[in-house]
Amino acid sequence: MTPQQIKAQFARALTQIEKGQLGPAESTLKGLLLPTKGAAEIHFHLARIAEAKGDTPAQIRELDRALEKKPNEKLVLKTAIEANARLGNSARALECHDRLIMLDPNQFQPRAEKAVYLQHIGAFAKAEEILRFLIKRAPKEGETYRVLTAGRKMKKDEPLIGQMQALWKDESISEMSRMHLGYGLAKAMEETGAPDKVFGYLAPANQLQRKIAPFDADERDAEWRAFLDAQETDDYTPVGPEQAPRAVFVTGMPRSGTTLVEQIIASHSQAHPGGELGHALKQAVLHFGPAHKMAPLAKLSPMKLGRWAETYARLVRRDTGRTTGVVTDKSIQTHMIFGLVARGLPGARIIVVHRDPRDTALSIYKNHFKLGTHRYANDLADIAHAIKMFRRSVEHWKARLPDRIHEVRYDELVSDPEPQARALVAAAGLEWEEACLNFHTSKKDVKTLSLTQVRQPIHAGRRDAWKTYEAELAPFIEAWGDEPWG
Repeated sequence: MTPQQIKAQFARALTQIEKGQLGPAESTLKGLLLPTKGAAEIHFHLARIAEAKGDTPAQIRELDRALEKKPNEKLVLKTAIEANARLGNSARALECHDRLIMLDPNQFQPRAEKAVYLQHIGAFAKAEEILRFLIKRAPKEGETYRVLTAGRKMKKDEPLIGQMQALWKDESISEMSRMHLGYGLAKAMEETGAPDKVFGYLAPANQLQRKIAPFDADERDAEWRAFLDAQETDDYTPVGPEQAPRAVFVTGMPRSGTTLVEQIIASHSQAHPGGELGHALKQAVLHFGPAHKMAPLAKLSPMKLGRWAETYARLVRRDTGRTTGVVTDKSIQTHMIFGLVARGLPGARIIVVHRDPRDTALSIYKNHFKLGTHRYANDLADIAHAIKMFRRSVEHWKARLPDRIHEVRYDELVSDPEPQARALVAAAGLEWEEACLNFHTSKKDVKTLSLTQVRQPIHAGRRDAWKTYEAELAPFIEAWGDEPWG
């Protein structure tokens, strides 16, 4: 095969991938393995095809072959990190992180990303070592301080706090850096017994994030109502075959205890934590249209629902490496499409977590969310509105899906764990195992803001935290009005 023929066939394979013709593209690329002597580019694109098919183990094999040819290719290394992290191959993921760092030792981002990954797998001490090194290198980067404080409990005599407070007074730092620093300092003040200083840092941090990522409450409400209207039907009977692995959706407001519930279920021998996968809603939009243009559920054929369900299951298999058993999906926004889940995913279970709105609001306001997500989280009155909207959504679906939604009260779960956990595991369609109460000993990766909490056993001390900040929460309490807390 001449170089020109190789080039033409390779271009044809890329076009086939872009058109979603994965089978033909795979055949085309495999036909180039011999004449190119297994070029790294061929294996990389075979990895892309494996990923699109939801086969992460095959993707990793192809990426490894690409790295044998080009061990220092940054794009391949980054893709290998993502793929290995999905399957919990932490040793291999860390090896690729280290290769990226060695390629350019003076770059900030590769070390920071490794530190975040170390936190996710529970290696907090190693993560802190990297983060402290980065602080010495870039002492005005506020995000590094926030990430470091997220992975440990701060102590009163911690010199880092003084350094953070001095930086807070530095008018030359960027708004983005100040925003991150404010969240870190608020956490440090709370943990060192200075609750009166928490909101002095927290309020400016939230104001800055709101400025960077504004929120439109009316737009959010309109989207929610449009989703509900599109799913109005007289028949929510499940159609099609049960997908594998079987999904257990765990939903609730952020910081309401969904991570605790997920970890209890995922500690079962037949279950795995998927985290906030997000695929059900995203694929619903791709298959059936966005909220205001969504095809009515009543008019969706079993074939169309089946395609959506198959795509969802394929992406779950890709992201978790699981082909059987149960995978928990902790995507917060799934409550918007419970009707679609009930109709299109036979065997899926729905679990809703409730917590005292005051504790939920405080925890939301105290935590930094990825920029552009949960935009309501930076204003206490908007948080009240968002929690109320979520409650209305749950009541809407309970009326239409009786006996299909299992509700968990966070306060009851932490006060009397075993009976609540047993009911929870049964609602997930699993037999009880004692390991479900020992989730904090799990070695499974944690992809959540609750990095340190999920490494601890259940304890009742996580409730009524709002009472310390009752005065500061006045805007939330006023916006809540006369609606019951329970």
